[in-house]
Amino acid sequence: MNRTELAHVLRRARGRLTPADVGLAAGGRRRVSGLRREEVAYLAGVSVDYVVRLEQARGPQPSTSVLSALARALQMSDDERDEFFHLAGSAPPLPGRISVVVRPSIQRLVERLSDLPVMVMSAKGDILAWNSLSAALVRDWSEVPVRERNIIWQQFLGDPDRIVFTPQERKVAMSQSVASLRACAARYPGDPGLAWLLAELHRRSPAFSELWESGATAPWRSFTKTFAHPSIGPITLDCDSMHLPDADQMVIVYSAGAGSGAAEALELLRVIGIQRMDSAER
Repeated sequence: MNRTELAHVLRRARGRLTPADVGLAAGGRRRVSGLRREEVAYLAGVSVDYVVRLEQARGPQPSTSVLSALARALQMSDDERDEFFHLAGSAPPLPGRISVVVRPSIQRLVERLSDLPVMVMSAKGDILAWNSLSAALVRDWSEVPVRERNIIWQQFLGDPDRIVFTPQERKVAMSQSVASLRACAARYPGDPGLAWLLAELHRRSPAFSELWESGATAPWRSFTKTFAHPSIGPITLDCDSMHLPDADQMVIVYSAGAGSGAAEALELLRVIGIQRMDSAER
C-alpha cells in the first residue's frame, strides 16, 4: 500500500468535485474548492475520521468494498479507479466481475433528474448511486453499511421497506429477485461479492433458499409501486428500469403523470427532503 500517493489521489479527486456534481447543497462559504471530507464520508458511507486518516497517509488498508465506495463517491473513471486500487495494495476489478462503479456521465444524469427519484443498481442489486429525491422516497442509502446496500439483501434480510405489497405481489417480487440473482450467477461465476451475497442469503434466509432450489423464474418488468411515506402518506408511482449494457447496470426511475396527485406528492417530498438535509447540516 502506497499511503502517500493514495492520499494524494484522494485529495486531488475530492478537490475537483463540487457539491452540485454529487447532488449536495453548497451550504455556507467554503475556504477551498471541492468537496469537504465530511461530504466524501457521507457519500461513501464511511466515517469522517477514516477519510482524514487516509488523506494524511496514516490510515489502515481499505477493503475492496470501501475502495469501490470511495471511487463511486469521487466519480473516478475506470482507469482512475484501477490506479486507486493498486495504490491501496488491492487488485482492481477484473473482466468478468460485476461492475460497481458508476461512470461520471451516468452520475450526472442521476443528479440532473432532480424532479424524479432515480437510483442506479448493479447486476446483483447493489444500490450504487441515488439522488436526493430517491433518498427521501425510498431511504438514504448512505446510512446503510456498504455491504447491505443491496435491494435483494434488504428484501430477504433487512428491515421492512416503505413499498406496499399485497401477499401475492411480494411473492412475485421475491421470485423475481431470486431469478435475477440466478441469472447473474451464470454471467459472473467468479465474482467474490456475488458469492458472499449468495452465501449470506442461503445461510440466513430459508425463504431465499427455498425459492432458489425451486428454480422458479419471473422476469423483471416495469410496475407501478406504492410507497408508504411517513410524512405524506401513500404515493403510487410508475417504476421504469433502463439497462446500461456496457456496465450491466440498471437505472431505476420513479415518475408520475403531470398534474396528478402523485406528481404533487413528489413535489412536496422534494421540499421535505431538502428541509431535512438542511436541518442535518445545522
